[in-house]
Amino acid sequence: MAASVSSPRPIVVPVGDNPTPIWGMTAAERLRRMAVARKLPFTDDIATGDAGQGGVLLANLRFAFDPAWLAHLVARPDTVLTRDGVPVLAHVAGADARAAVAAAMAADGPLAGTTLTVIAAEAEEGILNEALRKRERPFAERLVPASVAAIERASYVGAYKGVTDLLTKYLWPEWALWITRLCARAGISPNQVTAIGSLLCIVATIAFWHGWFWSGLGIGLLFMVLDTVDGKLARCTITSSALGNAWDHGVDLVHPPFWWWAWAAGCTAYGRPLTHDAFVAVIAAMLFGYVAQRLIEGAFIARFGMHIHVWQQFDSRFRLVTARRNPNMVILFAGLLVTRPDWGIVAVAAWTIASLAVHLVRLFQAMAAARRGEAVVSWLA
Repeated sequence: MAASVSSPRPIVVPVGDNPTPIWGMTAAERLRRMAVARKLPFTDDIATGDAGQGGVLLANLRFAFDPAWLAHLVARPDTVLTRDGVPVLAHVAGADARAAVAAAMAADGPLAGTTLTVIAAEAEEGILNEALRKRERPFAERLVPASVAAIERASYVGAYKGVTDLLTKYLWPEWALWITRLCARAGISPNQVTAIGSLLCIVATIAFWHGWFWSGLGIGLLFMVLDTVDGKLARCTITSSALGNAWDHGVDLVHPPFWWWAWAAGCTAYGRPLTHDAFVAVIAAMLFGYVAQRLIEGAFIARFGMHIHVWQQFDSRFRLVTARRNPNMVILFAGLLVTRPDWGIVAVAAWTIASLAVHLVRLFQAMAAARRGEAVVSWLA
């Protein structure tokens, strides 16, 4: 169920106060940013927070909650989210219900005597993310100094909703969390992180071209970590922008073929040159495979309304190692360890074609399942 953009929008109203900062901002400022991101009106005066037809979203500042809860309750009038019985967030319309919820929030006690639908944040079933077709359990926790680290970690983990590669999943989550916290507290914006990362990406390309592979890998690793940080920082501090999103995704989309080309060319300077025919074959395979794989992923989204990597458990596991930038860098690193960067780039080309074949087969299998009348839905739902 999704709220219509043209329907009346509830007014977001904070209840209480909380001096405990999270991600470098107050609870009230964080709530205001969430409201702005959802294009919801906001007022910090509960006495004037009469939303008319759209109702009121009362938010208890004693708690910090995932922005997913705000989106969830926007579409559900007369619903209250609780934590240990205490109202955290409530979408109410009537004056009596609003007064009852506000009183319970102010008293830090349970809500009684209303007919509101109650959702317990601690319930195991969680909620369904309609966009990603997966079930998740957004956090809603009491915000006190002792809980800030845990809440920030929950916010950070929840900031990326999809499946990802093995490096992003296993190697640098702690590094990226530490850098994200540092940037948030220092007031560094996501676009500034993206700008630094873009510069590092260019430097790494130059290093690969000259055969300075170890230097390029080190610089590229820092860029790849920052490529995680900028998105996490934007979501955690609720400062996502159209410019930042286009910039980040544009760099992600454009730079990999340049890296592979530079690496193949750099093998000559390193002393392990590819033959002319091998060079042409490698670059052709990687460019064709890269573009075709992206087109297949787009076709799957257009046909089934979800990413190919969340269809079945196999697809999510294959996303860990599929021929994207990060897994490819692991292959190049392995080749460099045995002083054969040329073997590495040839292996990446072969893996790109193999991954393309897997994605093509999975697309055809999904289409065949749909023709048989089977529901093609995410296994994570």
